[in-house]
Amino acid sequence: MVLNPEATARTVVELARTGRFDEIERLFAPPLRALIDAEAVRAAWTGEIGARGPITGVGEPVSERAGAQPARVSVPVTCESGELAVVVAVDGDGLLHDLRLTAITPPWAPPPYADPASFDERDVVIGDGPLAVPGTLTLPREPGPHPGVVLLSGGGPFDRDATSGANKPLKDLAWGLAGRGVAVARFDKAAHAHGALAAGLTMTEEYVPHAVAAVQLLREQPGVDPGRVFVAGHSMGGKIAPRVATAEPAVAGLVIMAGDTQPMHRAAVRVVRYLASLYPGPATDAAVESITRQAAAVADPGLSPSTPAESLLFGRPAPYWLDVRGYDPVATAAALDRPMFILQGGRDYQVTVADDLPGWQAGLAHRPDVTIRVYDADDHLFFPGAGPSMPAGYEPAQHLDPAVVTDIAAWLKTAGGPGAVLT
Repeated sequence: MVLNPEATARTVVELARTGRFDEIERLFAPPLRALIDAEAVRAAWTGEIGARGPITGVGEPVSERAGAQPARVSVPVTCESGELAVVVAVDGDGLLHDLRLTAITPPWAPPPYADPASFDERDVVIGDGPLAVPGTLTLPREPGPHPGVVLLSGGGPFDRDATSGANKPLKDLAWGLAGRGVAVARFDKAAHAHGALAAGLTMTEEYVPHAVAAVQLLREQPGVDPGRVFVAGHSMGGKIAPRVATAEPAVAGLVIMAGDTQPMHRAAVRVVRYLASLYPGPATDAAVESITRQAAAVADPGLSPSTPAESLLFGRPAPYWLDVRGYDPVATAAALDRPMFILQGGRDYQVTVADDLPGWQAGLAHRPDVTIRVYDADDHLFFPGAGPSMPAGYEPAQHLDPAVVTDIAAWLKTAGGPGAVLT
């Protein structure tokens, strides 16, 4: 019997709304079951709905069929503060071969502080071999020599722009810096460009080789001062930046934006509890229980490379967590004889003034070549606002704080000298 793929898609949405993620997993075809499980779907659903607020409506499914391939069905879901689409690929037996949550957003518009007439962009390839990734160089038109900076996005399968809904904070930063005389390289993460092929990479493997390749490429560009190429990372990208500079001595210094120092498994529990306080209910309660259990497994001294990934946070394999656990970003940064600019959003609930910034302050604040600044109005993405930060605050179309762009450009152009930004 050939089942109705539109009905299956509606069923998936209803099961997710009622927190029945185990029942969704039972619909997985074997190839999909090998990639994700019920807990991964629960975490993704909780994060997406948490970012947009309660569901206010579910639209009609829209199907696409291509011969004998599974039908692709998209179901629009409207929330209080945004929209998303639940996209599934359903075969004739009603089994799922793909399941994605996709934001429905307006197109990105340039920030008012960017002047596209002042720079040129071109696509490049970063790295080599099967995990080479696409990237972009954004180069000032004015004659150099210019400082350069490689941008690193946060944890997760981000593209080169760190696209989040309607927003592209790393594209904001790249365009803002290029218009201020800074050459920029940014690239898609391997998890975004290659999907399952990159699933087994550790944190170090998913960042360091491509970041080093991007530094080397930027140093070779006409008009770029090869002695002044920096690395600027956001969130996990900021956390790993000291390891990049350790691997590549040519890195002139670091910009660390909301770089976390609290152990990642402990932060995950703190964040999910925060989200549960904003959106109480069975789904978020279950997410707290699940994340807490998985975080304990990550923290277990008996964690070994053979520990099953399904028992660990976000379905990441044990070697990934062993790498994260064994890395101290502050100690690694302290061992570098290179200037640093550390930025923190005052309203950030993911990487916080209370939980993460003290690590950088304790390890680096005594150094005259380290500048630390808190942007009181900014959230995790350095979007300015007011009041307690919530996931829904990331959804409206907006841009990186212009003060952040101005300050990073000033710091880079003075080669990170002491007191370059703070007055």
